[in-house]
Amino acid sequence: MIIMAPVLLILLGATEILQADLLPDDKISLLPPVNFTIKVTGLAQVLLRWEPNPDQEQRNVNLEYQVKINAPKEDDYETRITESKCVTILHKGFSASVRTILQNDHSLLASSWASAELHAPPGSPGTSVVNLTCTTNTTADNYSHLRPYQVSLHCTWLVGTDAPEDTQYFLYYRYGSWTEECQEYSKDSMGRNIACWFPRTFIHSRGRDWLAVLVNGSSKHSAIKPFDQLFALHAIDQINPPLNVTAEIKGTRLSIQWEKPVSAFPIHCFDYEVKIHNARNGYLQIEKMMTNAFISIIDDLSKYDVQVRAAVSSMCREAGLWSEWSQPIYVGFSR
Repeated sequence: MIIMAPVLLILLGATEILQADLLPDDKISLLPPVNFTIKVTGLAQVLLRWEPNPDQEQRNVNLEYQVKINAPKEDDYETRITESKCVTILHKGFSASVRTILQNDHSLLASSWASAELHAPPGSPGTSVVNLTCTTNTTADNYSHLRPYQVSLHCTWLVGTDAPEDTQYFLYYRYGSWTEECQEYSKDSMGRNIACWFPRTFIHSRGRDWLAVLVNGSSKHSAIKPFDQLFALHAIDQINPPLNVTAEIKGTRLSIQWEKPVSAFPIHCFDYEVKIHNARNGYLQIEKMMTNAFISIIDDLSKYDVQVRAAVSSMCREAGLWSEWSQPIYVGFSR
């Protein structure tokens, strides 16, 4: 017992020191991270990276980092690691800050901020494209078992108001790790590119990544300012109309059936709208449903035209665009 007592005292002392380290009132001086850098790693994509301050006092605590995006759009979040990817437009420049933090149940301790920025790319005002819009569409690929569906991309834009007449624009897109330059352009009367068409892309129609699009340019008379934009796929995906729409009248029952659109989404992922137009009295009936069939009670003295359209259900992704209406089918009374 006499021999073990000092050991017990030492252990008890160590426990007391450890508990003291974790007491919320025991102040610890937090130092900001060092070597904070911002590196462009792709179209509309940057990597933030930093290192712990080498002079930071080491204790048995879990330090974290708070990242604050200052521009072009404010955001902030916390992380335990020393790097962070950020998907953002870059034509306006980019700036961010990071600091060391220590949280407990009672308070938040934080260091001062370390900051870095990327300046906006050069170019004369008014020379970048305006009204950049893009849409995607899915087609069946009967020659590929690995990717049975292909996604096309179509983008249009207007020439900058102060762009010289010899300005030529070039478009690039990035989806995930894939980046491609446009090879098929449409031109205006002065030969300037104003639209781009990718018949096949690396875009996944069921994916959730942002689509990044960049349009830069060149001119002998002025530096053309680049322009980039991010698109959410659900907001620009032009769904195909339903297939094989049929309509049949038996007595006063109008039966309508169809098949799901050409799409990588399975059959349960679609909402539908059925439009029934009574040509005799002009009455228009529109019904929304999730099934592939609809029965309506009608009068048997009228002629009807029937159309169906589709949209991906919110059960499978965020709400997006409706397809075009299917070609009208005419049924009913005819003299």
